[in-house]
Amino acid sequence: MDINGKAAIITGGASGLGEATARRLHSLGAKIIIADMNKEKGDAVCEELGEGAAFSLVNVTQTDQVQATIDLALEKFGSIDILINCAGVGMAMKTVGRDGPHDLNVFKQIIDINLIGTFDAIRLAAFHMQNNEPNDNGERGVIVNTASIAAWDGQIGQAAYSASKGGIVGMTIAIARDLSRSGIRVCTIAPGLFATPLMMALPEGPRNSLSAQIPFPNRFGQPDEYAMMAQQIIENPMMNGESIRVDGALRMGPK
Repeated sequence: MDINGKAAIITGGASGLGEATARRLHSLGAKIIIADMNKEKGDAVCEELGEGAAFSLVNVTQTDQVQATIDLALEKFGSIDILINCAGVGMAMKTVGRDGPHDLNVFKQIIDINLIGTFDAIRLAAFHMQNNEPNDNGERGVIVNTASIAAWDGQIGQAAYSASKGGIVGMTIAIARDLSRSGIRVCTIAPGLFATPLMMALPEGPRNSLSAQIPFPNRFGQPDEYAMMAQQIIENPMMNGESIRVDGALRMGPK
C-alpha cells in the first residue's frame, strides 16, 4: 500500500514506538490521528507535525473512546486506511510472591489494555476499512499490532505481560484470515529491547547490562527502527498474518 495520502490511526502515538511511527508515516505523506492518554505530549507532537496530524484522547480500555477516535478519523480524513496499535503497559509480578499470589486484578488490567484494547481497535477500524476502495492489489487496509519477544521469552515476573503479548501473536493469523475477504492485511511486530522513554528511565547500570545481551547490533533498538518495520509491512502486499521479531537476535533468559 502506498502510504502517501492515506489516513492512519496510531494508538500510543504520543511517545516511544508509536510516536516514531506517527512521525515516519506523516513524513511519507500520511494523515494521522495520534490516539493516546497523554494529551499534552500528543498535542505537542501534532503541533510540531502540522497539517494532517490530529490528536484524540483515548484510553483503549474504553470502547466509547476508541469509537470516538474512529469517528474523528472519518470526520477529518474521510477514511481509515492504516491502524497501528502501539498502546500498552507492562507490570512485573510473580505468580506467587512473598506476600501471596499474583494480584488477579493486575493480571486482568494488563490483558484489558494490551490484548483486549488492541482487539477493540482492530474490530472497530476494520469495520470501516472494509468499505474503502481497493487499490490495484485489492487492498483496503493494513493493521499493524505490537507484541513483544516476551510472547515467546517471558521472564520471571512477566506472566501477565507475556500472556497479553502472546495473545496478540496468537490472534494475528486468525484476524488476517478473517479480514482477507475484505482485502485487509494484519501483521504484528514483536520488538526486543528498544530505547523508549520507559527503558531509558532505568539507571545506567541495568540499562548497560540489558543492552549487552543483544547479539547484533549490540545496542538497544531505536524507535524509528520499529517504525521502519511498520512502513515495510504497510508497503509490502505479501506481508500478512505474520508476527515479526525485531530484536537483534536477542533471546531473553529467565531474568
